[in-house]
Amino acid sequence: MSAIDPGTAQRLKALYGHLDGKELLEALLLGELRGRIAVTSSFGAESAVLLDLVAEVDPATPVIFLDTGELFDETVAYRVELERKLGLTNVIVVRPTAEELAEAEDLWRDDIDRCCELRKVRPLARVTRAFDALVDGRKRAHGFDRESVGSIEDGIGVIKVSPLASWSAERIEQAFIARELPRHPLVAQNYRSIGCWPCTRPVEPGQSARAGRWAGQAKTECGIHTLAFGRDGAGI
Repeated sequence: MSAIDPGTAQRLKALYGHLDGKELLEALLLGELRGRIAVTSSFGAESAVLLDLVAEVDPATPVIFLDTGELFDETVAYRVELERKLGLTNVIVVRPTAEELAEAEDLWRDDIDRCCELRKVRPLARVTRAFDALVDGRKRAHGFDRESVGSIEDGIGVIKVSPLASWSAERIEQAFIARELPRHPLVAQNYRSIGCWPCTRPVEPGQSARAGRWAGQAKTECGIHTLAFGRDGAGI
């Protein structure tokens, strides 16, 4: 397990907080965090934009893909398609243990927080202990708890990096078109944020991209992209 100085996140923010997109990725992936930083990706509706930038900077960057056992078949296939098209050479597929899956079975019906903890938070925490920083695709445009997300934030024992935090939905769309990136198959059916199939729904025009996640519930995050997520698996 690597250890980071408590002031590292603030120092990096002071140095590189004005950057975004590829420039921020270059500064961190190729700079002092080289070898100690990984990308977490759902290979969802908008993931191709961030992953394309990562591949341009360093295609050998570790990209962690969490297979919860309840993903859409389309997501699993899309991961393979993007990995090949973008030339990513270090995609790490993480899964819950058999014991976690057994305990989590059908929990999505009546205990969604526990379900996320078993299928997502614990498995991811086991793998990310080796890294000092995690890159994600969070954006303020997603709304809800993400409206104030910064490009570099200090989590519990890990630095959170969101290179596209300030990017609008329009800028993401422009990147898809300009870079000729393949779309997640479910986007055509109005899915704008795609997680596990029991807890993901299409959204209506004008709704936030995250409105289809845990629809009708107060929950807006699974736990892996909060500042509380750290080396000990906290996040729920």
